[in-house]
Amino acid sequence: MDLHLKGKRVLVTGASKGIGRACAEAFAAEGCAVMIAARDPDRLHAAAAEIAGRTRAEVKARPTDLSQRGSAETLAAWAGELDILVNNAGAIPGGDLLRVDEDTWRRAWDLKVFGYINLCRAVYADMKRRKLGVIVNILGSAGEKLDAAYIAGSTANAGLMAFTRALGGASHADGIRVVGVNPGPVSTDRLISLYRQRAEVKLGTPERYKELFEGMSFGRPAKPEEIAASVAFLASQGSSYTTGCILTIDGGLSARSS
Repeated sequence: MDLHLKGKRVLVTGASKGIGRACAEAFAAEGCAVMIAARDPDRLHAAAAEIAGRTRAEVKARPTDLSQRGSAETLAAWAGELDILVNNAGAIPGGDLLRVDEDTWRRAWDLKVFGYINLCRAVYADMKRRKLGVIVNILGSAGEKLDAAYIAGSTANAGLMAFTRALGGASHADGIRVVGVNPGPVSTDRLISLYRQRAEVKLGTPERYKELFEGMSFGRPAKPEEIAASVAFLASQGSSYTTGCILTIDGGLSARSS
C-alpha cells in the first residue's frame, strides 16, 4: 500500500532495534528520508546500513542519549526540518514500589518521559512555523492496564498518554497532529530476555520460554513490524484527521476485565 510518504523527512528514536528499527524500515520502504538515533553507536550504524541496503532509502544515524540534558535540542538541530517524529527511545525496568529505588525511577524517566517531552518541545516550534508535522509517541499498554509490578513503567506510560492527548488535542491549531501508540507484548530482544528469565524460574530452563506465550492473544506476542505498519499509517495523510488519541495494539489485553 502506497501511503504517499515518499520524500518525507522522518526522525525515529530508539531505532537500533525492536519497534524503533521496524518503524525506521517501514518509513524507508515508503521512500522517506529517515534519520535514526539510539545510544549504542555500533548497533545504530549497523541498523542504518542494513535498512538502507534493503530499501535503498537515505538513512542517516546519530548516536544520542536522550536522557542527557541538551541532547534533544542537539538531535533536533542535526535532523533539521522534520515532517514526522517518532518518539520510541526508552526502556523502563520492572519492579514494584519497594523494589524500584529513586535512582532507577529518575534514570528511566529521564530517558523516556523527559526524552519524549524534550524532543517534542525541540521540534514543535519548527513544525508550527511551517504549519505541518506529525508526532507519534510509542508508549505502552501498561499505561492503560496498570501494573503494580511494573510501577515505574505504568506510571510513565500513563503520564505520556496524558501528554500526548493534551498536546494533540490542541496541536491542530498549529497544523500538527500528535498521536500515541500503546503496544502490548512485542517480540523484541527485551521481551524475549524477560521471558527466558521467567521460563528458567517457572519451567526450569530458559529454552522453554515460548511456552509462556500460550496465554497471549493468538498465542504469541506482536511482531515489531505489526506496530510499525500502524505507526506509518498514523503518520500518513490517510490518517489526516487523527490527533490527540492513543491506538492500543495489544491483542485485546487492555479490553479484558481480568
